[in-house]
Amino acid sequence: MTEFEATITDLSHDGRGVARIDNKATFVSGALPGERVLLKYRKRHRNYDDAEVISVLEPSPDRVEPKCRHFGQCSGCSLQHMAPAAQIAAKQGVLAENFERIGKVTPENWLPPLTDQPWNYRRKGRFSVRFVNKKDRVLVGFREESNPRFVADIDVCEVIHPAIGPKVGLLASLIQTLDAARDIPQVEFAAGDDTVALVFRHLSPLSDGDRAKLTAYGQAHGYAIYLQPGNHSSVHALWPEAPRLAFGIPAEGITLDFLPLDFVQVNAGMNQRMLARTLELLDLQPTDKVLDLFCGLGNFTLPIARHAAEVVGVEGEHGLVQRAAENAARNGLANASFRVANLFDDQRDEPWAKQAWDKILLDPPRAGADKVLDYLPRKGTNRIVYVSCHPGSLARDAGILVAKHGFRLVSAGVMDMFPHTAHVESIALFERG
Repeated sequence: MTEFEATITDLSHDGRGVARIDNKATFVSGALPGERVLLKYRKRHRNYDDAEVISVLEPSPDRVEPKCRHFGQCSGCSLQHMAPAAQIAAKQGVLAENFERIGKVTPENWLPPLTDQPWNYRRKGRFSVRFVNKKDRVLVGFREESNPRFVADIDVCEVIHPAIGPKVGLLASLIQTLDAARDIPQVEFAAGDDTVALVFRHLSPLSDGDRAKLTAYGQAHGYAIYLQPGNHSSVHALWPEAPRLAFGIPAEGITLDFLPLDFVQVNAGMNQRMLARTLELLDLQPTDKVLDLFCGLGNFTLPIARHAAEVVGVEGEHGLVQRAAENAARNGLANASFRVANLFDDQRDEPWAKQAWDKILLDPPRAGADKVLDYLPRKGTNRIVYVSCHPGSLARDAGILVAKHGFRLVSAGVMDMFPHTAHVESIALFERG
């Protein structure tokens, strides 16, 4: 395939370099802005092309040697070749550009970026599993960077929790010995403070021998082993009989229990920093009544309860709401209560939506909170903190809060929840008037 020289002018939303060749955008895996590279095409499209770096002719000063030997093959990280400080600057740039282009707003102040240690941070995730007939062996890992249909052949992961990351190859070797080796499509992992869980999805019943091997593997490596023969509700413990997954919020004297497939923030260290910043921005007073929307397990709700008169968490998933209420009771927080509601539907007639709230916390999924902003905030809410996992939806919602509801975008900044990826997590403070 023909090779070309090109200059990289930008970074795409997924961490690839961007070049313009014959007046056409070309997305170049493994390239950084400012670099002169030799590349080859992977695939041509009508409006853009995909390419990969053959060699770097003029490297960026931000280029570093990737720590992981599987970088470039595995799609789990796209920015290991970029210095951490440059990664943060790029993410801050993405957030600023989205505010300006989509929301037509600019923060009055930029918050200093929140960062934590960039390796072994991921405590939650899902491995793909594939028995490859041509190789006559099982592969466990993430999808290939060049072809997402295939599973990358890896044996270690530098960003996953240290109890799991170095043992990806051992997990593949275990599954290869199972009678059901061809019927296990995925393994999910979840690490609490004291317990690490593996959840084996299996498409056919497991033999007694397979169950014994999985139990022995859990005992040897200190894992709690769960099985998933069907949907999420089918997940059950194999060994030990009743494992406990939990993580603490030491600054607030709180512990949250969770189940292995529950949503929790994947980066434990960053979660602690994010919680501290959220509480700081909320500026909670003892008389405050606070509404926490998209509350999940109560990750924010329970710390808020330590400082406010009342907090109500609202979440769409029944199981999470039940466990959030149990967590509040376990931590002795009688001023925290929870409601089940699909926040993407109109909830304006619900009692909690009619109530006056001093402050609101929003932590929506990628789609954002624009449906909520059709009926909230009501008069009396003078401060909103918005935690976002997608800069585009935050920017859109910021525009709504400013133009429709009379708020100011006081401050905003990025939080490096996913180092070495192009994912942009951010936080913003809005005040009325």
